[in-house]
Amino acid sequence: MRLSSRRLAAFALAGGLLVVAAGVTGLVMTRHPVAERWATVSALGAPIGPIAAVAHSQDAKVPLPVALTIPAIGVQTSLIHLGLTSAGTLQVPSSTAVAGWYAGGPRPGAIGPAVIAGHIDSYSGPGVFFRLSQLTPGDRVYVRRADGSLAVFRVTAVRSYPKTQFPSLAVYGPTPDAELRLITCGGTFDYQTRSYLSNTVVYATQIG
Repeated sequence: MRLSSRRLAAFALAGGLLVVAAGVTGLVMTRHPVAERWATVSALGAPIGPIAAVAHSQDAKVPLPVALTIPAIGVQTSLIHLGLTSAGTLQVPSSTAVAGWYAGGPRPGAIGPAVIAGHIDSYSGPGVFFRLSQLTPGDRVYVRRADGSLAVFRVTAVRSYPKTQFPSLAVYGPTPDAELRLITCGGTFDYQTRSYLSNTVVYATQIG
């Protein structure tokens, strides 16, 4: 039986993102837990600008993401573009102060799960996604795009997964609408391996 071009594209995307999964689950943080003195972060106001409609067209027609704002946890960062390493795993931002969008996947606002990754902390203090696990369903996430438009997402779930049991298909598999995945490290910090044992994943769906 022949598959339609739409179904073939969906399977191809799923296969590619499953390769990326190994990189994100290995978002190794050679850091230490941060002291409570870093815990106070003020909420931001929602950004303003033209709201982007949910895109049902080709991904290339969706503007590139350039910035991310999450008012509830005080995140306001530019977005760098992430690719794959020579080992085929997802690159991670070289700085803990910025987040990165996986440029091999859907753009925020295109059909499918757009992936944005960031660090939780460093030796000097909290990283860009230090408070990611504190998001709750209903919180808003804003992605500014190259044409000045905003893609607005609503958080639907916040999950923590052991890195050895990361649900790749659920996180990276095809979706019928425009969705967002925000990913960082979390859970227990292993002082022997100098890394966290879990990943925090925020699921969000575009609403505007």
